[in-house]
Amino acid sequence: MSRLGTLGARLYRGEVGYDFIGKRKIWYGVSILITITAIVGLAVSGLNMGIEFKGGAVFTTPKTSVSVDEAENIATEASGHQAIVQKLGNGGLRIQITEVDTAKSDQIKTQLSKDLDVPSEKIAADLVGPSWGEQIANKAWTGLGVFMVLVVVYLAIAFEWRMAIAALVALIHDITITVGVYALVGFEVTPGTVIGLLTILGYSLYDTVVVFDSLRESTDGITKQTRWTYGEIANRSINGTLVRSINTTVVALLPVAGLLFIGGGVLGAGMLNDISLSLFVGLAAGAYSSIFIATPLVADLKERDPQMKALKKRVLAKRAAAAAEGESAEDERPEDGLPAGAAPAAAVVGQRQQPPRGRGRTPGKR
Repeated sequence: MSRLGTLGARLYRGEVGYDFIGKRKIWYGVSILITITAIVGLAVSGLNMGIEFKGGAVFTTPKTSVSVDEAENIATEASGHQAIVQKLGNGGLRIQITEVDTAKSDQIKTQLSKDLDVPSEKIAADLVGPSWGEQIANKAWTGLGVFMVLVVVYLAIAFEWRMAIAALVALIHDITITVGVYALVGFEVTPGTVIGLLTILGYSLYDTVVVFDSLRESTDGITKQTRWTYGEIANRSINGTLVRSINTTVVALLPVAGLLFIGGGVLGAGMLNDISLSLFVGLAAGAYSSIFIATPLVADLKERDPQMKALKKRVLAKRAAAAAEGESAEDERPEDGLPAGAAPAAAVVGQRQQPPRGRGRTPGKR
């Protein structure tokens, strides 16, 4: 078995682990800092909206020897607006200029024909009205709103309302970071970007639900025992699915990284950047939020419940009484059918013990 596989098995059994719940305030602080940076970037730089949203004209030329930089300068002077130029596979140019109407488009086409030394009739001009972009934006917001509502309703029914709230916060967290990165790097926002944003929501939700399902299984009948608090069992659920989350994220990020860095960066296929950047940032943020935000937030909300508060008091009181009598956690292991003095089941950083997985029995069966 590989080292990662061995680590995953040990995490699942609770032999090793990290105290995600105990250190949740640190990760809350990191997330707040990242989110604030994203919001500031969005407020200061704003989004570089593509022609599909702002309206404008796209000119496609036949094969020409003019370089991209020269064409950008020519198009900018001819239109009075910043132009985006891409080299096409046939040697032609795709010139994109925002906020251009029909009358001005004809003037720009004539000027480009002269400066690029290309016959005017061979330059194809396509106009995009701002109203079309507004419709696309409205449909995107509608789709996002419907998705969020369905997520909350589903999780509230399948799990509970606390998990629904935590998942919603994690999704908003992922969207905010992704949009903020777009504002900071200045990438153009196109319909491809919107598609990428909607795609990452499904991935982020999938990773979160995997942890929630493990948590629900492990906490079944939790109030019938006095050995583990809700937060400790939640921590075990995160550790038990940690390697799976890492593997899934890495496998998903590799092809997206190829699109972003090779397709968009090396090959210069700018259109790939529109969707690949949102996927890359969103997938990474989704994996982070499902581990460091969603489940710790569920534990925070759940431990405010009177039953969980009472359980925590009973657990701490029992441990204090055991400590006063000179007993240790190992002295209780006969309850699990193991000999007294056997090695503890977990060595989690910052925790004395690690709660059971819940497979084959519930925490209530001691």
